[in-house]
Amino acid sequence: MQNIYWAIALFCGIIGGVAFGYQLRKIWAFKRKDTIEAKIENLINEAKTKQKEILLEANDKALKVIEDAKRESKEREQELVRSQQRLEKREALFDQKLLDLENKKQELLEKAEKVEKIKEEVNKIKVDQLAKLEKIAAMNKEEAGRILFDNVENEIKEDLVVRIKKLSYQTSEELERKSKQMLISVIERCASSHASESTTTTVGLPSDEMKGRIIGREGRNIRTFEQLTGVEIIVDDTPGAITISGFSPIRRQVAKKALEKLISDGRIHPARIEETIEAAKKELAIEINKAGEDALYQVGITGIDPKLVQILGRLKYRTSYGQNILQHSIEVANLAGLLAQELGVDIGIAKRGGLFHDIGKAVDHEVAGGHPEIGYDILKKFGVAEEIAYIAKAHHEDHPQTLECVVVKVADAISGARPGARKDTYEHYLQRLEELENIATSFEGVEKCYAIQAGREIRIFVVPNQIDDLAAFKLAKAVATKIEQDLKYPGEIKVTVIRETRVVEYAR
Repeated sequence: MQNIYWAIALFCGIIGGVAFGYQLRKIWAFKRKDTIEAKIENLINEAKTKQKEILLEANDKALKVIEDAKRESKEREQELVRSQQRLEKREALFDQKLLDLENKKQELLEKAEKVEKIKEEVNKIKVDQLAKLEKIAAMNKEEAGRILFDNVENEIKEDLVVRIKKLSYQTSEELERKSKQMLISVIERCASSHASESTTTTVGLPSDEMKGRIIGREGRNIRTFEQLTGVEIIVDDTPGAITISGFSPIRRQVAKKALEKLISDGRIHPARIEETIEAAKKELAIEINKAGEDALYQVGITGIDPKLVQILGRLKYRTSYGQNILQHSIEVANLAGLLAQELGVDIGIAKRGGLFHDIGKAVDHEVAGGHPEIGYDILKKFGVAEEIAYIAKAHHEDHPQTLECVVVKVADAISGARPGARKDTYEHYLQRLEELENIATSFEGVEKCYAIQAGREIRIFVVPNQIDDLAAFKLAKAVATKIEQDLKYPGEIKVTVIRETRVVEYAR
């Protein structure tokens, strides 16, 4: 029974402890809740405080911005006022200037009217005076002027001749001095060979026995050779040599190389001849291309079509009056470049035009027409610029001359006229002299004339009764002009007119 009481008491104690703990836990929870709410309240208060501060700061900034805007607006208004005042002042000045200009214009118009009236009065007075003079002299204005000019010319003819002679000598001497200085400078700077070159068609033989081997049995070797090369082999009594005759210089060179190979090899028969000629053609094509490339390298030109380079190389086997055309073209290109540098002309155009000015001679024996037109067509075909191609067409004065054409023409004359550069045949020499003398004798008043110094000078003797001193100057100029128009020649020709008056009297 006592145990039951203890159990009940223990149970009641446990229940009371639980209730007491629950109450303590509840009290502690309420206290903790109060602490969190206090913190939240504090945070809210701080946020409100910061909000007020931010609003106050924003309000201050807004006020400051408004004040700055008002100040800037006021300054702009003041600037606009000043600008308007300046514009008004300028408009006032402009209006004043317009008024002044109108006044001056009116004054000028009035003065112009007065001047026109004065001119009309002066012209009227002149007309009246001329009418009176014509009436008094019984001749019109043209007749009086002609008589006056004739009288003046007769009176001052000697002075006029002396003056013309003095001016002519001074001008010619000055121009000649300057041109000589320029040409001497250019020629000295151009280091070119002054030896005459020509393409030979003679082949040397080790012995005369080789002539029979070249001809072959019943002439089969020489017939095969001539048929394949297109040239003629001349075997005559000349010891140790045979001659190759042909119109094409390229064919002659192929034949020469092939014949030299056959002579060196010793085996001469139709099959070997054909094989040797083909090999000679290939070698010559390589040499021609190399000659063109070497020419371009010497002149300093690049960017040329390979086919045009090959055509240029063919000039190595082309001559004119004994002068090698390729070497002549290189000289002309170098001389034209130096002259262009002295005169301030485009050096590139002058050098290219000088190198290609005779390109038509490479094929002029195969194509109809003159070499200037042929050269122009070739250069245009390969896309060469018009100003360069035109030089090839116009370097012989058949067309209007550009400055580059004149430079190339002078360089061409220098290269062709230097001592030993070209040869001339006896027939061409006599023909040129006859043409010079015929031109001089075609003028009225010429008694006789002589071409001297290999056609470099012509001396004209005139009839003194028909040609006076003044007319002698005019005659010399006319003869020189006609020679320039009718003849083609390298260098220059000196025209000398001689007027001689002899008075003979006998004392008895």
